[in-house]
Amino acid sequence: MTSATAKPKVCNPLTLGIAAAIGALAADQGSKLALLYGFGFAANPETRVPVTAFFDLVMVWNHGISYGLFQADGWMGTLALTVFSLAAMAALGWWLLRAERAILGLGLGLIIGGAIGNVIDRVRYGAVADFFYFHALGRGWYVFNIADAAITIGVLALLADAFSASDEAGPTREPDNRNE
Repeated sequence: MTSATAKPKVCNPLTLGIAAAIGALAADQGSKLALLYGFGFAANPETRVPVTAFFDLVMVWNHGISYGLFQADGWMGTLALTVFSLAAMAALGWWLLRAERAILGLGLGLIIGGAIGNVIDRVRYGAVADFFYFHALGRGWYVFNIADAAITIGVLALLADAFSASDEAGPTREPDNRNE
């Protein structure tokens, strides 16, 4: 029998994390296939498709990690980034198995799904396919993909979880009751 004051269980963090990983991976790989072969970026990487005044679809092969950090040209660099990504995914997967809060499971799942999507690109193409380019007032931002966005949102979810978990913990020391 359940108590009227018991908190309802929103979602199992592991289940949410696995669903987020699968969703991020499917969205990432589906968008890449559509853009590479549907829009013709694979055949003509110089293609630029203006979508709005501040957003274009372009083709950039990223030899680094998310948002072009740590560029690694050559097969040794690609192998090193792939091994690093696999190790990080294993550690995050272990953390996901022990997650106790939904937002933590969601964040870990998004990071894992995004990392898998980018590893698939590195193995398949030797680099990560990036397409989304935001720009305004003569300035542009990084060209990125859905995997990069999932990783970024996942990190933000981890930060939100860290702050909410510290709020739930309450005071870290006992109150001073000497004046009672």
